[in-house]
Amino acid sequence: MLTIQKRLIDFLLPPAERVAVSDVRIGLGYTAIKIESGHGGVAWTPDFSATSCTYCESAGTLAGRPAKELLAMLVDEASVLARALGLATANALLASLPNPPTLKEEVISSLHITHNDRVAMVGYFGPVIAQLRKTGCRLDILELNDKHSDTLPPEKAGDALGACTVAVITGTSLINGTFDELIAGLVEPRAAVLLGPSSPLCGDIFQDTKITHVAGARVRDTDAVLRVVSEGGGTMLMKRYLDFETVKSGTCHTRQ
Repeated sequence: MLTIQKRLIDFLLPPAERVAVSDVRIGLGYTAIKIESGHGGVAWTPDFSATSCTYCESAGTLAGRPAKELLAMLVDEASVLARALGLATANALLASLPNPPTLKEEVISSLHITHNDRVAMVGYFGPVIAQLRKTGCRLDILELNDKHSDTLPPEKAGDALGACTVAVITGTSLINGTFDELIAGLVEPRAAVLLGPSSPLCGDIFQDTKITHVAGARVRDTDAVLRVVSEGGGTMLMKRYLDFETVKSGTCHTRQ
């Protein structure tokens, strides 16, 4: 369905009409986009095997294209890598807009989770897991491609999501195409957070969904992020060049 992805494209088409993409990096861990205004955006690079030594058929032609062309890749049904390029472009465009109101407190702390809560986490966020376990809550971790011994198998996802009071969902679900299914599995959580650098800081598009908070990253030093991504770096190496922010669902994001 890619519902949120389509909303994000509709929201960003006006600013996308006015700018071109000036640089594209598809790294091992992240994909990074720089638009001609100098703003940058990142998104997770999918882990997949190509049938040849070429992973992107458009390689060599992406930089210089209108931003709206790469943005449209966000709803490419056939290519998960195209969706990563689309989301990184969306995040670069969002960075070029006036900043929306952000939550001052760190997002997990702001939820005041206690031992009475049941938390469903989609994606393995190590530091957040340690933080949650200190609260005494019941924590169910869902991770398709992880070797950690404390995760649940995919067939348990429905039970965990349906029973949780708080959900923490990776922003990469917008790339791998699982977001709509995951949200449909939630019943009545008191809070649901979309988390990670891929998450688009645009509360508008999550209005009327079960997502209550979006905790993502705004690129502060685009050229430094491009360099880290090109050399195979991930979140830990990029974080000095990022501002981690949280917006609430429905927060108005003023466009220029």
